[in-house]
Amino acid sequence: MINIVLFGKPGAGKGTQAEFLKGKYNLTHLSTGDIFRFNIKNETDLGQLARTFMDKGDLVPDEVTIKMLQSEVDKNQDSAGFLFDGFPRTIAQAQALDAFLATKNESITATIALEADDEILIQRLLERGKTSGRVDDQDEEKIRNRYQEYNDKTAPLMEYYQHQNKFYAVNGIGSIAEITNRLSSVIEKL
Repeated sequence: MINIVLFGKPGAGKGTQAEFLKGKYNLTHLSTGDIFRFNIKNETDLGQLARTFMDKGDLVPDEVTIKMLQSEVDKNQDSAGFLFDGFPRTIAQAQALDAFLATKNESITATIALEADDEILIQRLLERGKTSGRVDDQDEEKIRNRYQEYNDKTAPLMEYYQHQNKFYAVNGIGSIAEITNRLSSVIEKL
């Protein structure tokens, strides 16, 4: 089983790339954003709670995120592997994911970060916000707040996974195909 964490700042292309990678490597794609949106759309208790944080541009607290994700992993026990998109975002979440996977005799195989310049990503998100209807993609101040949250809480994950020799950085600028090829070259060496 291969378990990959795909991360990068909002707008880096995680969701787009995950669509290609899940098919190519037969992975179950677990996007916390998609899981949140499903729960919000269906007005579950966890969804309503998550919305209060997302609307402000804040990250959803670990306890809420972890409960949602564990439920999704449990629903896909026959999977060939998982592609975690948008999770973990903090050291505490990474430790919780490691502990949870260990109960299933599994572990994270690799983490791959899509790296791109903030100003390019902000423009991507503002464009996406025009068509997606996502409130958090329509306000530059909220986007910058999300980036600050990322820098404060998520960036330390690089060091966490580097200590485990599981961290890889990939240039997230270029055509979709170019970025997919860069990601594939990392995955195929695992």
